[in-house]
Amino acid sequence: MSEMPLFKRNLIVLWCGCFITGVGLSLVTPFIPLFIATLGDYTTSQLSFYSGIVIAAPFLMQVIVSPLWGKLADRSGRRPMLMRASLGMAVIMAATGFTVNIWMLLGLRALFGLFSGYIANAIALIAVQVPKEQSGRVLGTLNTANVGGVLVGPIFGGSVVTLIGYAHVFFITGGLIFAVFLLTVFLVKENFVPVVAKGQKESMQDVFRKVNNPQLIIGMFLTTLILTLTNSSINPILSLYVKEVGAPGGNVEFWSGLVAAAPGISTIIAAPRLGALGDRIGTHKVLMFGLVMQMVVFLPMAFVTQVWQIIALRMVLGVGDAALLPGVQAMLTRNTPKEATSRIFAYNQSAQASGMVAGPLVGAAIGGFLDLRYVFFATMFFAAANLTNMVRVSRLQTKKPQLELVDNATDVQTDELATDLQVTADELAETLETTANDLADAPLPPSEE
Repeated sequence: MSEMPLFKRNLIVLWCGCFITGVGLSLVTPFIPLFIATLGDYTTSQLSFYSGIVIAAPFLMQVIVSPLWGKLADRSGRRPMLMRASLGMAVIMAATGFTVNIWMLLGLRALFGLFSGYIANAIALIAVQVPKEQSGRVLGTLNTANVGGVLVGPIFGGSVVTLIGYAHVFFITGGLIFAVFLLTVFLVKENFVPVVAKGQKESMQDVFRKVNNPQLIIGMFLTTLILTLTNSSINPILSLYVKEVGAPGGNVEFWSGLVAAAPGISTIIAAPRLGALGDRIGTHKVLMFGLVMQMVVFLPMAFVTQVWQIIALRMVLGVGDAALLPGVQAMLTRNTPKEATSRIFAYNQSAQASGMVAGPLVGAAIGGFLDLRYVFFATMFFAAANLTNMVRVSRLQTKKPQLELVDNATDVQTDELATDLQVTADELAETLETTANDLADAPLPPSEE
């Protein structure tokens, strides 16, 4: 392993870390509403409200603090941020097992969001180490870790809750994330050179001045926001939709779990392959493929009559998902200098967290006021808006090489002109010197008296 390139060694370790983190987080999240119900005697509407704010709290905190952590990462390195995130999440997750009321739970979840960011920092660390021509394949591989963890977690979590209760799930999750902290301390390596002096302030405008194509980067942030909003808007109504369509045997929980897991299965298989394809033909083309697939799949979801049809369509959707977030990360990697990578990826994480907050609210509102099937029409509209944004971004991407050629041609012309001017100046100076010498040697004319 010591003979491997640094990014490959870190990829193996961080893949394991992201997988365990994904398992740990997905152990807890599906059971938070049920855990809240054990903390008091709440009505259904109160339970729905408290569940919403408790689940949203970490993401709201991420929107605020992610750029600050990104700034610190550019000054102190990504590895310290990985250690900070894993240790902080481990301690807070374990402490959550001692929760006695809803407000304590809400506060701890907000603190969890404050210290979170392991996966985002893992992506940023690999992004600065991997050769840019391999970024699509490598980042696609790293993304499969979190997806795989999210698939395994609920299955394991359901068994643990049944056997030992809710509180112990938080203790186990804290232990798993602490194992990630130890992996990071002893196995992750980084050759970090600070790009911002200690005490020196660097604004968002300063960061974007380092980027060759700021409009493209902002377009990627918008893609991430709409993509996360689109996918997460379905989450609040998914189990209700399975119940409405009709779960075989009446086992709504089991079939809802299969429906929720279906995209992840195909994403794990497709993400590295689509990442490698993007390295060859252009990541923006793979992104557009993923967005078109989203539009095509969301529409028939509104007309399904059996659960197996939802599962099949969501597995196809997973192929589109495999092209999207890894593709965005590859685009950011290729168009961001290393000294600004942490800040740019932190802003992208804020965009992702914003989508995670807004999506469930939008989906719940549409499903509640109209009908569950209208949520899929809305998601198709969001995918169309994202595709429009991606078309604009792809034009910026294709224009960039032309702009570089123009800049290079201009530089060549400028150098040639400077050389010509220097030669002309030397010749002029030589002519003036010769003339002056001739005048000095010439005899003076006789004076007239």
